[in-house]
Amino acid sequence: KGSRLIMLTYIFVIATFSDVLRCTDINTVSVAECQAAYPAGVTDNMLCAGVKEGGGDSCLGDSGGPLVCDRELQGIISWGEVECGLHHKPGVYTRVCKFLGWIRRTMQEN
Repeated sequence: KGSRLIMLTYIFVIATFSDVLRCTDINTVSVAECQAAYPAGVTDNMLCAGVKEGGGDSCLGDSGGPLVCDRELQGIISWGEVECGLHHKPGVYTRVCKFLGWIRRTMQEN
């Protein structure tokens, strides 16, 4: 079982967007499981998270949203399957720690 994370999302249901921001508890998925789910698309700059049984996932319109653990930003919603919440198809997130140098430089310059 991976680390417990909280994803904030506007749930997309039956072709309409929610006006209410929702929180969903999901778990990190191992690199091996993530690469098995997406053989051609996972790099070291990404992390995967979801619910193995399906159901907990980001969806259409959620890209750019936060993935948080212990009140720290760990990931940014990036991509996944077109159909959301599929069994053994976790969401893919940008791994924020891989970009801390760039974030710090950009913040100092601006």
